[in-house]
Amino acid sequence: MIENKILLTDCPDDKGLIAKITNICYKHQLNIIHNNEFVDFETKHFFMRTELEGIFNEQTLLADLEYSLPKGTNCRLINTKRKRIVILVTKEAHCVGDILMKTYYGGLNVEIAAVIGNHETLRSLVERFDIPFHCVSHEGLTRVEHDKLLAEKIDEYAPDYIVLAKYMRVLNPEFVSRYLNRVINIHHSFLPAFIGAKPYHQAYERGVKIIGATAHFINNELDQGPIIMQNVINVDHTYNADAMMKAGRDVEKTVLSRALDLALHDRIFVYQNKTIVL
Repeated sequence: MIENKILLTDCPDDKGLIAKITNICYKHQLNIIHNNEFVDFETKHFFMRTELEGIFNEQTLLADLEYSLPKGTNCRLINTKRKRIVILVTKEAHCVGDILMKTYYGGLNVEIAAVIGNHETLRSLVERFDIPFHCVSHEGLTRVEHDKLLAEKIDEYAPDYIVLAKYMRVLNPEFVSRYLNRVINIHHSFLPAFIGAKPYHQAYERGVKIIGATAHFINNELDQGPIIMQNVINVDHTYNADAMMKAGRDVEKTVLSRALDLALHDRIFVYQNKTIVL
Protein backbone atom coordinates (compact mmCIF):
# COMPACT_ATOMS: atom_id res chain seq x y z
CA MET A 1 0.00 0.00 0.00
CA ILE A 2 1.32 3.45 -0.96
CA GLU A 3 1.91 5.67 2.09
CA ASN A 4 3.35 9.07 2.90
CA LYS A 5 6.03 9.26 5.60
CA ILE A 6 8.63 11.71 6.84
CA LEU A 7 12.28 10.74 7.22
CA LEU A 8 14.22 12.78 9.79
CA THR A 9 17.99 12.34 9.64
CA ASP A 10 20.70 13.98 11.74
CA CYS A 11 24.33 12.97 11.84
CA PRO A 12 27.90 14.28 11.88
CA ASP A 13 28.48 16.29 8.71
CA ASP A 14 30.27 14.54 5.86
CA LYS A 15 30.64 14.74 2.08
CA GLY A 16 27.84 13.39 -0.06
CA LEU A 17 25.22 12.93 2.65
CA ILE A 18 22.32 14.23 0.55
CA ALA A 19 23.31 11.97 -2.35
CA LYS A 20 23.64 8.93 -0.07
CA ILE A 21 20.22 9.46 1.52
CA THR A 22 18.37 10.20 -1.72
CA ASN A 23 20.03 7.25 -3.49
CA ILE A 24 18.88 4.89 -0.74
CA CYS A 25 15.34 6.30 -1.07
CA TYR A 26 15.57 5.71 -4.85
CA LYS A 27 16.81 2.16 -4.23
CA HIS A 28 13.64 1.56 -2.19
CA GLN A 29 11.54 3.06 -5.02
CA LEU A 30 10.38 5.92 -2.79
CA ASN A 31 9.35 9.23 -4.32
CA ILE A 32 10.75 12.37 -2.66
CA ILE A 33 7.95 14.91 -2.42
CA HIS A 34 9.86 17.57 -0.49
CA ASN A 35 13.30 17.90 1.05
CA ASN A 36 15.05 20.37 3.38
CA GLU A 37 18.52 20.20 4.85
CA PHE A 38 20.79 22.27 7.09
CA VAL A 39 24.38 22.06 8.31
CA ASP A 40 25.36 23.59 11.66
CA PHE A 41 28.95 24.57 10.88
CA GLU A 42 29.70 25.32 14.54
CA THR A 43 28.98 21.75 15.64
CA LYS A 44 29.61 20.16 12.20
CA HIS A 45 26.24 18.43 12.35
CA PHE A 46 23.86 17.71 9.46
CA PHE A 47 20.04 17.75 9.55
CA MET A 48 17.61 16.67 6.83
CA ARG A 49 13.83 16.34 6.61
CA THR A 50 12.51 14.32 3.68
CA GLU A 51 8.86 13.77 2.75
CA LEU A 52 8.49 10.40 1.03
CA GLU A 53 5.80 8.53 -0.85
CA GLY A 54 5.76 4.85 -1.70
CA ILE A 55 5.63 1.34 -0.29
CA PHE A 56 7.82 1.18 2.80
CA ASN A 57 9.93 -1.60 4.23
CA GLU A 58 10.83 0.44 7.29
CA GLN A 59 13.27 -1.99 8.89
CA THR A 60 15.32 -2.46 5.70
CA LEU A 61 15.28 1.26 4.84
CA LEU A 62 16.58 2.28 8.26
CA ALA A 63 19.19 -0.48 8.21
CA ASP A 64 20.46 0.71 4.81
CA LEU A 65 20.69 4.28 6.08
CA GLU A 66 22.53 3.24 9.22
CA TYR A 67 25.04 1.23 7.19
CA SER A 68 25.71 4.03 4.67
CA LEU A 69 25.80 7.09 6.94
CA PRO A 70 28.40 8.14 9.55
CA LYS A 71 28.58 6.66 13.01
CA GLY A 72 26.25 8.53 15.36
CA THR A 73 23.48 8.93 12.79
CA ASN A 74 19.88 9.23 14.02
CA CYS A 75 17.12 8.33 11.56
CA ARG A 76 13.41 8.38 12.27
CA LEU A 77 10.62 7.42 9.90
CA ILE A 78 7.36 9.05 10.95
CA ASN A 79 3.80 8.44 9.81
CA THR A 80 1.94 11.53 8.61
CA LYS A 81 -1.21 10.61 10.51
CA ARG A 82 -2.97 13.28 12.54
CA LYS A 83 -1.38 13.65 15.95
CA ARG A 84 -2.99 13.73 19.40
CA ILE A 85 -2.38 16.34 22.08
CA VAL A 86 -3.38 16.93 25.67
CA ILE A 87 -3.57 20.57 26.76
CA LEU A 88 -2.80 21.70 30.32
CA VAL A 89 -4.42 24.91 31.59
CA THR A 90 -4.91 26.94 34.74
CA LYS A 91 -7.27 29.93 34.44
CA GLU A 92 -6.28 31.98 31.37
CA ALA A 93 -8.38 31.22 28.29
CA HIS A 94 -6.67 32.97 25.37
CA CYS A 95 -4.17 30.28 24.37
CA VAL A 96 -6.39 27.23 24.81
CA GLY A 97 -9.29 29.10 23.20
CA ASP A 98 -7.18 29.86 20.14
CA ILE A 99 -6.13 26.21 19.75
CA LEU A 100 -9.72 25.03 20.20
CA MET A 101 -11.01 27.43 17.54
CA LYS A 102 -8.24 26.71 15.04
CA THR A 103 -8.71 22.97 15.46
CA TYR A 104 -12.49 23.26 15.10
CA TYR A 105 -12.20 25.22 11.84
CA GLY A 106 -9.30 23.19 10.42
CA GLY A 107 -6.48 25.66 10.99
CA LEU A 108 -4.63 23.04 13.04
CA ASN A 109 -4.70 19.42 11.93
CA VAL A 110 -4.70 17.83 15.36
CA GLU A 111 -6.87 15.73 17.66
CA ILE A 112 -7.31 17.38 21.05
CA ALA A 113 -7.72 14.28 23.19
CA ALA A 114 -8.40 16.17 26.43
CA VAL A 115 -7.81 19.37 28.37
CA ILE A 116 -6.61 19.07 31.97
CA GLY A 117 -6.65 21.93 34.45
CA ASN A 118 -5.70 22.42 38.07
CA HIS A 119 -8.80 24.65 38.43
CA GLU A 120 -12.35 24.28 37.12
CA THR A 121 -12.33 27.75 35.53
CA LEU A 122 -12.12 26.68 31.87
CA ARG A 123 -14.36 23.60 31.96
CA SER A 124 -17.37 25.28 30.32
CA LEU A 125 -15.24 26.69 27.48
CA VAL A 126 -13.64 23.34 26.68
CA GLU A 127 -16.84 21.33 26.89
CA ARG A 128 -18.51 23.60 24.32
CA PHE A 129 -16.20 21.91 21.81
CA ASP A 130 -17.18 18.40 23.01
CA ILE A 131 -13.69 17.78 24.36
CA PRO A 132 -13.16 16.04 27.73
CA PHE A 133 -12.08 18.34 30.55
CA HIS A 134 -10.50 16.97 33.74
CA CYS A 135 -9.69 18.92 36.87
CA VAL A 136 -6.67 17.54 38.71
CA SER A 137 -6.50 19.83 41.72
CA HIS A 138 -3.16 20.60 43.36
CA GLU A 139 -4.76 21.54 46.67
CA GLY A 140 -3.19 19.71 49.62
CA LEU A 141 -0.64 17.92 47.44
CA THR A 142 3.10 18.29 47.00
CA ARG A 143 4.34 19.16 43.53
CA VAL A 144 5.57 15.60 43.02
CA GLU A 145 2.25 14.10 44.14
CA HIS A 146 0.25 16.39 41.90
CA ASP A 147 2.46 15.81 38.87
CA LYS A 148 2.13 12.04 39.34
CA LEU A 149 -1.66 12.30 39.22
CA LEU A 150 -1.38 14.60 36.23
CA ALA A 151 0.86 12.16 34.35
CA GLU A 152 -1.49 9.26 35.07
CA LYS A 153 -4.39 11.19 33.55
CA ILE A 154 -2.31 12.28 30.55
CA ASP A 155 -1.19 8.71 29.87
CA GLU A 156 -4.79 7.56 29.59
CA TYR A 157 -4.89 9.50 26.29
CA ALA A 158 -1.41 8.56 24.96
CA PRO A 159 -0.75 11.95 23.35
CA ASP A 160 2.06 12.73 20.92
CA TYR A 161 2.53 16.15 22.54
CA ILE A 162 1.48 18.00 25.68
CA VAL A 163 0.75 21.72 25.36
CA LEU A 164 1.04 24.08 28.32
CA ALA A 165 -1.52 26.74 27.40
CA LYS A 166 -0.63 29.17 30.22
CA TYR A 167 -0.40 26.32 32.73
CA MET A 168 0.95 28.17 35.74
CA ARG A 169 2.78 25.45 37.65
CA VAL A 170 6.40 24.34 37.47
CA LEU A 171 6.69 20.66 36.55
CA ASN A 172 9.10 18.42 38.45
CA PRO A 173 12.12 16.67 36.84
CA GLU A 174 10.49 13.23 36.80
CA PHE A 175 7.55 14.61 34.82
CA VAL A 176 9.86 16.41 32.39
CA SER A 177 11.98 13.32 31.72
CA ARG A 178 8.85 11.24 31.19
CA TYR A 179 7.84 13.44 28.22
CA LEU A 180 11.22 14.66 27.00
CA ASN A 181 10.93 17.12 24.08
CA ARG A 182 7.18 16.53 23.96
CA VAL A 183 5.95 19.34 26.23
CA ILE A 184 5.50 22.72 24.54
CA ASN A 185 5.24 25.80 26.74
CA ILE A 186 4.41 29.46 26.06
CA HIS A 187 5.61 32.45 28.05
CA HIS A 188 6.07 36.20 27.63
CA SER A 189 9.43 37.05 26.08
CA PHE A 190 10.35 39.29 29.02
CA LEU A 191 11.93 36.27 30.70
CA PRO A 192 14.56 36.22 32.03
CA ALA A 193 14.69 40.05 32.07
CA PHE A 194 11.37 40.34 33.96
CA ILE A 195 10.93 37.22 36.05
CA GLY A 196 8.47 36.37 38.80
CA ALA A 197 5.07 37.93 39.37
CA LYS A 198 3.50 40.61 37.16
CA PRO A 199 6.02 40.70 34.30
CA TYR A 200 3.89 43.13 32.29
CA HIS A 201 3.83 45.56 35.22
CA GLN A 202 7.62 45.31 35.47
CA ALA A 203 7.93 45.94 31.75
CA TYR A 204 5.60 48.96 31.94
CA GLU A 205 7.65 50.43 34.79
CA ARG A 206 10.80 50.09 32.68
CA GLY A 207 9.17 51.65 29.62
CA VAL A 208 9.83 48.77 27.22
CA LYS A 209 9.27 49.35 23.50
CA ILE A 210 8.66 45.76 22.36
CA ILE A 211 6.75 42.90 23.90
CA GLY A 212 6.39 39.37 22.69
CA ALA A 213 6.27 35.67 23.45
CA THR A 214 8.41 32.53 23.24
CA ALA A 215 7.28 28.94 22.67
CA HIS A 216 9.73 26.26 23.76
CA PHE A 217 10.10 22.68 24.88
CA ILE A 218 10.40 22.44 28.65
CA ASN A 219 13.42 21.11 30.47
CA ASN A 220 14.53 21.13 34.10
CA GLU A 221 15.77 24.72 33.95
CA LEU A 222 12.84 27.10 34.28
CA ASP A 223 12.00 28.69 30.90
CA GLN A 224 15.39 27.69 29.47
CA GLY A 225 14.31 24.85 27.16
CA PRO A 226 14.94 24.71 23.39
CA ILE A 227 13.14 27.60 21.66
CA ILE A 228 10.72 26.73 18.84
CA MET A 229 9.11 30.05 17.89
CA GLN A 230 9.23 33.71 18.95
CA ASN A 231 7.55 36.94 17.90
CA VAL A 232 7.32 40.54 19.10
CA ILE A 233 5.19 43.64 18.58
CA ASN A 234 5.95 47.32 19.15
CA VAL A 235 4.48 49.26 22.05
CA ASP A 236 5.04 52.79 23.30
CA HIS A 237 4.54 55.10 26.28
CA THR A 238 0.75 55.16 25.78
CA TYR A 239 0.46 51.50 26.82
CA ASN A 240 -0.24 50.90 30.49
CA ALA A 241 0.31 47.48 32.09
CA ASP A 242 -3.19 46.26 31.22
CA ALA A 243 -2.84 47.32 27.58
CA MET A 244 0.53 45.56 27.39
CA MET A 245 -1.00 42.42 28.87
CA LYS A 246 -3.82 42.46 26.31
CA ALA A 247 -1.41 42.94 23.41
CA GLY A 248 0.93 40.31 24.85
CA ARG A 249 -1.84 37.74 25.01
CA ASP A 250 -2.47 38.15 21.28
CA VAL A 251 1.20 37.41 20.60
CA GLU A 252 1.26 34.48 23.02
CA LYS A 253 -1.61 32.62 21.40
CA THR A 254 -0.24 33.15 17.89
CA VAL A 255 3.26 31.99 18.79
CA LEU A 256 1.98 28.92 20.62
CA SER A 257 -0.25 27.77 17.75
CA ARG A 258 2.57 28.28 15.23
CA ALA A 259 4.99 26.28 17.37
CA LEU A 260 2.42 23.52 17.75
CA ASP A 261 1.87 23.43 14.00
CA LEU A 262 5.61 22.95 13.43
CA ALA A 263 5.62 20.03 15.87
CA LEU A 264 2.55 18.48 14.26
CA HIS A 265 4.32 18.51 10.89
CA ASP A 266 7.55 17.00 12.33
CA ARG A 267 9.65 20.01 11.37
CA ILE A 268 11.66 20.29 14.60
CA PHE A 269 15.00 18.76 15.50
CA VAL A 270 16.24 19.25 19.08
CA TYR A 271 20.04 19.34 19.31
CA GLN A 272 22.16 20.61 22.22
CA ASN A 273 19.32 22.57 23.84
CA LYS A 274 18.32 24.39 20.69
CA THR A 275 16.04 23.60 17.79
CA ILE A 276 16.58 23.28 14.06
CA VAL A 277 13.30 24.00 12.27
CA LEU A 278 13.05 22.71 8.69
